[in-house]
Amino acid sequence: MFHPDTVALTIPYLLSGLKVTLLLAILMVPLAFGVGTLVAIIANSASRPARLLAYLYIDFFRAFPPLVLIIFVFYALPFLGLRLPEIPAFVLAMTLNGSAYFAEIVRAGLAAVPKGQYEAAQATGLNGFQVLAYVALPQALKKVRPPLLSNVLELAKATSLASVVAIAELLRNARIAQGAVYDPTPLLMAALVYLAIFWPFVRLLSLIEKRQPFKPA
Repeated sequence: MFHPDTVALTIPYLLSGLKVTLLLAILMVPLAFGVGTLVAIIANSASRPARLLAYLYIDFFRAFPPLVLIIFVFYALPFLGLRLPEIPAFVLAMTLNGSAYFAEIVRAGLAAVPKGQYEAAQATGLNGFQVLAYVALPQALKKVRPPLLSNVLELAKATSLASVVAIAELLRNARIAQGAVYDPTPLLMAALVYLAIFWPFVRLLSLIEKRQPFKPA
């Protein structure tokens, strides 16, 4: 293992796969966070039907294993007349799954903001949107920063599931390289790349959690 010729052959595969992995993460995380925040806001709205729909969304997509959801979106939707390319299908599936977790986290943060904050902001003349954007949401996100970052990490690591739908991300390219060199070196190198990417983020998350422990509402 780790013969210089094998390593030299593997590196281009891994670099190509790493670009796709980072692209998937860049697409998935902001989309999932944006959709999740919107669902959390709806879940905290005054409309009971809207709240019910938001809770159904959260529970439904949290109940789906990510791998099952990926397979469903990619293989089952074409039978309903919706055929998506590999990357959009994967991003859609992971956005649905990840946004449900983001929604529950942000919802808990909004519920933890004291009602007095809302009343004080309204007393200054702010409308509902301004109260949410300038007062409630910033406080809520600060309160739930550790679980938010933890969910970002989990969603980014889930990019490895893209190999299921033949997306040439890091893990799939490592498997292709393994088939070319006939030893596990590419898989071990891919594991080291994942470790190099995510280990600093894990350490940063640990520091943040020590400074700001999550206190659920």
